Amino acid sequence: MRLTCMFSFILLFGAAGLIVFIHLQDPEEIVHQQTPGIKYNMGFQQPKKDCISSNNWDRRLRKNTADGIATVKLSGSLHPAENVPTKLQSTDRRQSSITLGKDYEQQGEEINSIRLHKRRRRFVIKKSPILISMNSSTLNLPTLKSEDRSNSKWKTLYQIQSERKQIMRETCSKYKSNNRRIITPYHVSRIFVEDKYRVLYCEVPKAGCSNWKRVLMVLNGLAASTKDIQHNTVHYGNYLKRLDGFDRKGIYHRLNTYTKMLFIREPFEKLVSAFRDKFEHPNNYYHPVFGKAIISRYRVNATKEALRTGSGVKFKEFIQYLLDVHRPVGMDIHWDHVNRLCSPCLIDYDFVGKFESMEEDANFFLHLIGAPQNLTFPKFKDRHSNEERTTTKITQQYFAQLSPSQRQRSYDFYYMDYLMFNYSKPFEDLY
Repeated sequence: MRLTCMFSFILLFGAAGLIVFIHLQDPEEIVHQQTPGIKYNMGFQQPKKDCISSNNWDRRLRKNTADGIATVKLSGSLHPAENVPTKLQSTDRRQSSITLGKDYEQQGEEINSIRLHKRRRRFVIKKSPILISMNSSTLNLPTLKSEDRSNSKWKTLYQIQSERKQIMRETCSKYKSNNRRIITPYHVSRIFVEDKYRVLYCEVPKAGCSNWKRVLMVLNGLAASTKDIQHNTVHYGNYLKRLDGFDRKGIYHRLNTYTKMLFIREPFEKLVSAFRDKFEHPNNYYHPVFGKAIISRYRVNATKEALRTGSGVKFKEFIQYLLDVHRPVGMDIHWDHVNRLCSPCLIDYDFVGKFESMEEDANFFLHLIGAPQNLTFPKFKDRHSNEERTTTKITQQYFAQLSPSQRQRSYDFYYMDYLMFNYSKPFEDLY
């Protein structure tokens, strides 16, 4: 009998302790546990000085609830209260309002809900990256001047641009889900800004990026001629501004009003060009960082010298690294997907040029933006000028070193780039 009473007492004591624990649990933690995977709509954020302070929030809340309505206005609200629909804030920065009930009898519940939302909002802001809402560009490809409309060459190039952009949009619509149209500063980190002619250029390595930076520097008045600008000045001089260096307002404004362009290249050809540049010539970064890791992982019976220097990486070893889901060293912009570098499914590029028709496309773009007539795209090879450019024939020679399976997996790796930019399969046996 005593054992039964003691057991019952312990059970009741434990239940009471559990109830007290639940009651004292932080509401912020409870909400976080009850809503796994919740998505928060992100509006265009105002600077911190426009945010409502805690004291102002409480005073406004007390004033409104006295009238039977609790309305809290947020500049660029990040996280809505539960069951309250929100929309991405428009470019005129309208403030979104959250109405929390109209029944005076429910004021106590409403106040608790507001305070709970306030705590949760403060918690999520701490944990979330800064996001910027992105709408379709208000600017499309500049229209042809009246005197150019009778020029068959300009008309043909203009039509090619329309077709390229159409294919890109259709591919994005079919394979990508970007209904939220939200970008982060990471998405614009490869975009260079030229404010005088209002140009945004997304850098794609091994697709004429060095010469495009020279052109942007001339447009910006930093040099008189592209020939005067050395390679190190282009890449290490920090003369050009990147879009992620601006505040949210500056990024948003430029994305919606500047002419956005990128130049791309056949993926396999771009890959071979990068390999030749970084691994077949002395390089005090790619050899010790990438070369040593690749040789160590993929070369059987590697010599001590090769392991020490990282020099002499073979193309087949490089492809093994590229296709390995557990790479010994991370990705690099020189062989990453254009789809990841420039986010063409998030950013509406107005002009899409190709390396294969670089001179024609580049000079057409300069004509469209009204660049000085004496400025043309440079033809010279930026590095290893005595070496032949990477061509389709050279690319095929490198890929002939691979097995059919490796070629297929390499094609699969760059499949979205092939599809989005309408490049043909480089080998007939690919599917």
